[in-house]
Amino acid sequence: MSCPTPDNETVIQAAQWLADQANPPRPIIPALRQRFNLTALEATEAAAMSDRFRMLRRAFG
Repeated sequence: MSCPTPDNETVIQAAQWLADQANPPRPIIPALRQRFNLTALEATEAAAMSDRFRMLRRAFG
């Protein structure tokens, strides 16, 4: 199953930033909203995308 990719470059940047964090901020959604000026939906998309980024990094090094 393929997930849609957001068109918003800021969402992608937020996802990459979150994927790079050794200790991600908690709670994640408010942190992403504040740091990247995202809507709740965009922050949720970024959080989900960061999980995929981490998984792909582990799989493909």
